[in-house]
Amino acid sequence: MIKLENILTPGRTQTGAPGGSKAAVLERIAELAAQELPGHDAAHIHECLMARERLGSTGFGNGIAIPHCRLAGLQQPLCVLFHLQQPVDFDSLDGAPVDLVFVLLVPEAATEQHLTLLRQIAGILDRADIRDRLRKAKDSQALYQIVVEAQSGH
Repeated sequence: MIKLENILTPGRTQTGAPGGSKAAVLERIAELAAQELPGHDAAHIHECLMARERLGSTGFGNGIAIPHCRLAGLQQPLCVLFHLQQPVDFDSLDGAPVDLVFVLLVPEAATEQHLTLLRQIAGILDRADIRDRLRKAKDSQALYQIVVEAQSGH
């Protein structure tokens, strides 16, 4: 089973990320992901994420969004986590603006893996104590460490 700590890196974890709008946040995330994915450009990743949003918001409530999509040619899943400076409207189920954005990119054929990873992310973010710790993380390394510890049960 793939663990989040193997597909999320400190370099893809950011505190104080600029907000603005859902599209702007997803564009910055796509740019960051594209830097680590040879053969994938930021515009295509952004369009895949926006296409998924058009099917229904990935804003889950409690200030959390879990945008996700499948990418053709992707070999391994990849995660990006942003804690935004200013919350943005994400058309969340509860109407609350989002400040924690946990993005999951998966290979096109990774259906079961995709669902397993989404469950792992949702399970971590469903805990109020973890959300609180993520929001108080002083830097990107601390934000990453909280996810690793949460997944390992610490």
